[in-house]
Amino acid sequence: MTATLTFHPLGNADCTRFDLADGKKLLIDYADMKNRDDPWDRRIDLPAELKADLRAAQRDYYNVVCFTHLDDDHCRGSGDFFWWDHALKYQGEGRIRIRELWVPAAAILEDGLDECARVIRQEARYRLKKGSGIRVFSRPAKLKEWLEANGLTLESRAHLITDAGQLVPGFSLLGTERVQFFIHSPFGWRQNDNEIVDRNQDSVVFQATFLEGSRQTHALFMSDIDHESIEQIVKTSKRHKNEDRLLWDIFKVPHHCSYTAIGPEKGVDETKPTDEVKWLCETQGQERHTMMSTSKSMPIKGSDEDKDVQPPHRQAGAYYKRVANAKDGQFKVTMDLPSAHKPKPTKIEITDRGARLLTVSATVGTASIVSTPARAG
Repeated sequence: MTATLTFHPLGNADCTRFDLADGKKLLIDYADMKNRDDPWDRRIDLPAELKADLRAAQRDYYNVVCFTHLDDDHCRGSGDFFWWDHALKYQGEGRIRIRELWVPAAAILEDGLDECARVIRQEARYRLKKGSGIRVFSRPAKLKEWLEANGLTLESRAHLITDAGQLVPGFSLLGTERVQFFIHSPFGWRQNDNEIVDRNQDSVVFQATFLEGSRQTHALFMSDIDHESIEQIVKTSKRHKNEDRLLWDIFKVPHHCSYTAIGPEKGVDETKPTDEVKWLCETQGQERHTMMSTSKSMPIKGSDEDKDVQPPHRQAGAYYKRVANAKDGQFKVTMDLPSAHKPKPTKIEITDRGARLLTVSATVGTASIVSTPARAG
């Protein structure tokens, strides 16, 4: 059994399922964005899709669910989908259990939340107090203060915390799961410097490295960070001689293809990258890579969508396409796969020759698979 990554067409929103070599299932974000009152809404019915997959696997749980941050486009509908231990009102038949919840420290510390973000925060706090079923990323001073205010110590919960620059415990290239997760963000010091939580910049960024045969395949998940945060990650990685932790064959494009993840100016036809972003994209991206934009379709120049301040930005897409073309790679948009008319989940399979994009045929149906060969060499 080999690992697969499944990207779901949700518009400008995220949910990626990792199916590992040993059968473990991880979910990175969950955002049920579909408007069921709109017959023209092409976004997938996420809860139906995920529950069908779980039924096929004969289980009602995920080994890990990671919320990279608590913005609506990363957690909408999660209060209704998952079983939450902290309150009876969020429990019952049909809800999906979470064996280990992953959150950034900001998800513990942020006040003034409502709806799904609040549910996740309350669950994370409950599990951290209990001392099990949770992994928190980064340990800012405010987390220490929060623990002490709740009669706990940082030392007593240190085994549940992973900082930037560390591997997540419990996963190994030599274990049955054949994967490891290296955390790049959030930085604890950054949260110490800021009075207000910045969800995007304090979000979870990681590199997943898979081993199949003798081949290592790297996937870089960039959440919604901007170019300044990317610059800090690159500089920190170089300073610690961790450049290999920024290699990638699969690149989840930051912030739904926003130009702000590339440089300070959108540009006329293409966003110009900062030096660090240029190095990350053009040097660290491997031959025949896949760049995946979890977003709406790219706007046409001069259209109303093109004038929208919200991503995706045509100019950012143009830069990523040029980077992909230079390495014989591909830039893909979740809402365009296999067609913009009828998008469906897209899988990337991890093989002993690298990553292979599997695209469901838009005309024949789910039984027909169009395969992009894995990178060789």
